[in-house]
Amino acid sequence: MKRLIAVIKVKGIQFIITTSFTLVTVLVMLFVGVMLYGKFAQTAEQNAYLHTQQILEQVKYNLDSYLNGMTQIFELVDDKIRRSKGLTADKLSEQLETIVETRKDIVSIAVFTRDGTLLATTPSKVLRRNTRLTEQSWFQKAIEDPTNLSFSLPHIQNLFKGEYTWVVSMSREILLHGPDGEIPAVLLVDVNFKEIDDLCQRVGLGKKGYVYIIDLVGNIVYHPQQQLIYAGLKNENRSLPLKHSYGSYVEETQDETRLITIKTIDQLGWKIIGVSYMDEIVTTKNEISRFIFWLLIFVIVIVLFVLHYLSAKISRPIKLLERSMEKVKQGDFSESEPIRGSHEVEQLSLRFHLMVAKVRELMHQIIREQEAKRKSELEVLQAQINPHFLYNTLNSVVRMVGNGKNEDVITTITSLSKLFRISLSRGKNIITVREELEHVHHYLIIQKMRYKQKFEYEIVVEDEDEVLNCLTLKLLLQPIVENAIYHGIEHLADPGRIRIFAALIDGKVLLQVSDNGLGMSPDVLEQVKAGFYKSEEGSGVGIQNVQERIRLTFGEEYGLEIASEQEEGTVVRVWIPCQVAEERDRL
Repeated sequence: MKRLIAVIKVKGIQFIITTSFTLVTVLVMLFVGVMLYGKFAQTAEQNAYLHTQQILEQVKYNLDSYLNGMTQIFELVDDKIRRSKGLTADKLSEQLETIVETRKDIVSIAVFTRDGTLLATTPSKVLRRNTRLTEQSWFQKAIEDPTNLSFSLPHIQNLFKGEYTWVVSMSREILLHGPDGEIPAVLLVDVNFKEIDDLCQRVGLGKKGYVYIIDLVGNIVYHPQQQLIYAGLKNENRSLPLKHSYGSYVEETQDETRLITIKTIDQLGWKIIGVSYMDEIVTTKNEISRFIFWLLIFVIVIVLFVLHYLSAKISRPIKLLERSMEKVKQGDFSESEPIRGSHEVEQLSLRFHLMVAKVRELMHQIIREQEAKRKSELEVLQAQINPHFLYNTLNSVVRMVGNGKNEDVITTITSLSKLFRISLSRGKNIITVREELEHVHHYLIIQKMRYKQKFEYEIVVEDEDEVLNCLTLKLLLQPIVENAIYHGIEHLADPGRIRIFAALIDGKVLLQVSDNGLGMSPDVLEQVKAGFYKSEEGSGVGIQNVQERIRLTFGEEYGLEIASEQEEGTVVRVWIPCQVAEERDRL
């Protein structure tokens, strides 16, 4: 009888504990759910506001960049005309044609007298009659305000016979050198509006939202439904954007509520207006409320099972718990068997084991974070692009353009484009040996143009079908080749030679870079191998970083081998495993 009463008391106590914890848990979860819903709903609305502002800021930045580029083109044309001896000079015509050919968004360049007489045009076109040229807005703005560059609204270019293109006209008064002194004229550069249209069409604000642009007085510059507006089938309320230059405002109509976000292009005063619909934001709130509701149900059910299980457990013996603590004291954080016993001891043991597990997890987390940090640092180093290399390359291109070496310009720019394409690799760190060799090939083409044929190079591949499809880290060879040029060949009196060799040896990929440059002294070679030598030039991704990246990715058995003799040259061998494209995800 006494035993039965004891069992009943135990069951009653377990029921009370379970019920109490359940009520407390349900109340807490409900409170947390309400708070979470309010916070998430508010955050969702704020994120919608912020997202719209960020999108419009990006559109503003893109348009600013594009218009600044067009302004620079206009100033370049103006400068070429002012420096020229006359509009009919062959060199000027060639320069203007080059500008038009290299910028596909430039429709035409024309110069007119103040009475509307055409003096020159590129490309050569026939002026239409009855164009009322002097009455057009771009012409009048150039005459009325000769010091400022004016941009017109989008319009159909109807000056010349042929194709009718939707353009934005840039115009300003310029001075031409004539036999009797300086003659005022109007310079017109027509830019294809499709570029601006494409920049705006790529923007989306939810399923129904859109972006449009107006000028200072409210004229539509761009609208995704511009044809409907011109046809009178759609009306856009522009009163709110005309009152404000920046900010987000809620506009309520009879049918719907809209969020209007405004940004202003400082250069022209054009206003970019983003239109978002509040019903889409409300839909997001409803989705959050449903998610939180089912999450609460799930958590409460789980908590009920856990509480029932814990209340029915018997605590573990103190001695076993003490032994577990002693093991931890001695530094043994391995998992141990759960201690069974009284409820109090069991709970204490559970908390203790949770603490030990958390400590163990934190220790592993610290190791993972340090490794991830190291990887991130190496990836940052890997992604660096030498600004001096880009600057010198572009300077070389400018000189080649000035010397009329168009084929060299095309070769250099093409190689630079492919170099950057492979360097970016859509964010991938692992590429094929074929892509790595192509990358260093274009790099050598550019450097050979810069150094005026100071060196020759060759790329030799054995077992092409196997080697070229193997995977490697990108930007392994460029730092090595860069060192060969800057430190080995640049200071040679005679032309240098660089040889890149790739082969498959005993299941490993060998990438070898050799040169006949100045080489290194034994002291410098030892510093390079030990990672203590720092170059003042180069890409910033040094030999030591290449070594660390290889070992971090593929293991300690792979890496670099360096041999060098003064006045003889340097040989750098890169060893990596042969892994094909199917193994990319494992790296």
